[in-house]
Amino acid sequence: MSLLETHGLKAFYGDFQALFDVDFHVEAGETVAIIGANGAGKTTLLRAIAGVLRSAPDMVVYDARPIGGLAAHDIVRAGIAMVPEGRMLFPSLTVEENLRMGGYGGRPGRWTLDAIYELFPILGEKRRVSATELSGGQQQMAAIGRALMSNPRLLLCDELSLGLAPVIIRDIYARLREIARDGTTLIIVEQDINQALEAANRFYCLQEGRVSLTGPAQGFDRDAITAAYFGV
Repeated sequence: MSLLETHGLKAFYGDFQALFDVDFHVEAGETVAIIGANGAGKTTLLRAIAGVLRSAPDMVVYDARPIGGLAAHDIVRAGIAMVPEGRMLFPSLTVEENLRMGGYGGRPGRWTLDAIYELFPILGEKRRVSATELSGGQQQMAAIGRALMSNPRLLLCDELSLGLAPVIIRDIYARLREIARDGTTLIIVEQDINQALEAANRFYCLQEGRVSLTGPAQGFDRDAITAAYFGV
């Protein structure tokens, strides 16, 4: 069985249905990209996996266990962490305090403060400053580090490149490859098709809450991807 699967996943915001019968899977050790235009359902899919949006238990299965009905903090303790769109650091806390918040569940593993500072040396230099004093790229590093502090098997990354300069994006994605080589499974949500496909083994394209295309990230027909992305 895959590390994570969704089966006919539906998701709602009140009466509005955002996902329609989404079947998705990721194998242990894979990096899978989720691409699509604004409003396609990419973030909603991550939220449903992470427990921010509840679903029927068997709609989300992780490590052979139905988790669709679990609370988000229980899913973190099970080994799934999310780097949210917009970073969402705690502005009243220092960089190190933000990182420590990620480890509240006490899940064991290799990701300690020292390991995070080795991965992102700038965070070690700025550990005692407020998170609001960091640049956008540094804040993204802190958000990734905070998620890693929970020692996840599966890391969900939502729009890491949003609002960042290309040189910073390349640096962050280089660090993601290090995280993947260390054995962490990744699901990456991106609007940037090229960035997503370069980082991933496989991709899913969402369009209006449905899977419009899926396949290997390398060598797939780019015209088909573009058509699925825009729904043409």
